Amino acid sequence: MRLATFNVNSVRKRAAHVLRFLERHQPDYLFLQETRCKAEEFPTAEFDSSGYRLHVVGQHGGRNGVAVLSKHAFEVTEEALPGEAADDHARFIGVRAEGMALAGISLPNGNSGGAEGFQYKLRWMDRLVDWTAERLEQFQPTAVLGDWNVCPTDADLAPGALPVTDALVRPESRARFRALCHLGMTDALAALHPADAPYTYWDYGAAFNANRGLRIDHILLSAELTERLVGCGVDTEARAEDQPSDHAPVWCDLR
Repeated sequence: MRLATFNVNSVRKRAAHVLRFLERHQPDYLFLQETRCKAEEFPTAEFDSSGYRLHVVGQHGGRNGVAVLSKHAFEVTEEALPGEAADDHARFIGVRAEGMALAGISLPNGNSGGAEGFQYKLRWMDRLVDWTAERLEQFQPTAVLGDWNVCPTDADLAPGALPVTDALVRPESRARFRALCHLGMTDALAALHPADAPYTYWDYGAAFNANRGLRIDHILLSAELTERLVGCGVDTEARAEDQPSDHAPVWCDLR
């Protein structure tokens, strides 16, 4: 079984990029972030012949947005992360499939909106810890995939790529990522590439060719799924295409 995540940075601009990724990798479940459209504006027709089921969580104003594509039947359990009723950002989709609890996330960046923007990021991460802990307490095999906007360690960004004040590397952000790991979740890419986990994001311009990137797209797996983990990687081919997203897809294989 292959799980995958891809921040597409506008699905209406990059539906063809997604379709090519599906063709290359044939994931069983693919979670998209930053679709940047309302649900009714998603280019559904372009995926009609792909063989994938689709569920979209959109947002007005062309911001955020998440979706899941699946080869298999699934049940959508949440279209928003519980814990803050006033939060209307389309950043979370929860799915139950094949005995697993799967979540696709677009975690807040935390650099915009001043101090409140950063506090929103931290609250969001605290809510994600709570959601994950609840599934683990119920002994549900769990995977959380997406754009986390966190570099877990200094090894997860090119030297000098970000200042120490950036929300992606601040101690508070990293501490909450570690809190999920302390619950028993495993960072799949880091587990299989402990010394050389590849980057997943490169800013537009010269950053990709210079490999001046960040590792901010992650797949976290519960213990049951980690025991089944046999492969994980980053599809840099998608980032090298014409007019790409600034993120590359990340995938993992479970036996």
